[in-house]
Amino acid sequence: MTTVAFLGLGAIGTPMARHLVAPEFSLAVWNRTASKAAAFAAEHKVRHAATPADAARGADVVITCLPTSHDVAALLDGPDGLLAGMAKGTVLVDCTSGDPATSRQIAARLASKGIAFLDAPVSGGVAGAEIGTLTVQVGGDEAVLARVLPVIDAFGEKIVHCGPVGSAHALKAVNNAMLAVHIWSLAEGMAALTKAGVKPSVALDVINASSGRSNTSMNLFGQRALTRAWPRTFRLALLDKDIGIAAQVAREQKVPSPLIQLTAELFAAAHRELGEEADHVEAAKIVERQAGVEIKG
Repeated sequence: MTTVAFLGLGAIGTPMARHLVAPEFSLAVWNRTASKAAAFAAEHKVRHAATPADAARGADVVITCLPTSHDVAALLDGPDGLLAGMAKGTVLVDCTSGDPATSRQIAARLASKGIAFLDAPVSGGVAGAEIGTLTVQVGGDEAVLARVLPVIDAFGEKIVHCGPVGSAHALKAVNNAMLAVHIWSLAEGMAALTKAGVKPSVALDVINASSGRSNTSMNLFGQRALTRAWPRTFRLALLDKDIGIAAQVAREQKVPSPLIQLTAELFAAAHRELGEEADHVEAAKIVERQAGVEIKG
């Protein structure tokens, strides 16, 4: 039986952890809001850890799923930190949508103590986490990935080794930057078409049958902008963070990236205006306000 510690029971982390409630795993959970971890543990009859160190003690695999890489780094130190609980030979699998530079720093610290690190951000959203069909991008040693593959396989359907530590976090950030580009460009196009007299539903129908279609046009915009329902499944604040990471990666690699850099600025401004709880597609509201039109119906 593999002993697993799962830290971070947010919107994605909670359903991921549920897939580890299985006979082949002994699971401990920890969350910054302790009551959430206590409720999860009581419901699923797993161990509620009082501290990160307590969660990691005796674990073969430690999984973190937090908002940022800095949140993961902050859990390492102190008498209650992960390093106080993880033993030599433990593997830390970081499912945070984090940044490559911090991941490499964490990996180096852990390696000095004989602890392996994989950056393993996930794609597929809450829906994918619920049914266990996430795409898991993994950076780090392939042999280490092979050791923990049965654990990742519990919540991931497509598991892809991307390269060295940090590569998966870079890939996830760039992917999300492309999502942001799609949201903003579609909002601009739909606003222009609406003002030109094209009914939004007609415009979207044509786009989705043509070369301009994307996941955003096919699965997000119609269900949110056109209906004005705006379900909150992925916070704009987190997408803003991811685009910023992608922009930094491009700068570090000395790749000209005017579109990604501009998109990062646009979403940072949208985040400031719409606040911490807005959904990522609600960035379209900024385009609507600037254009003086509402894209609906």
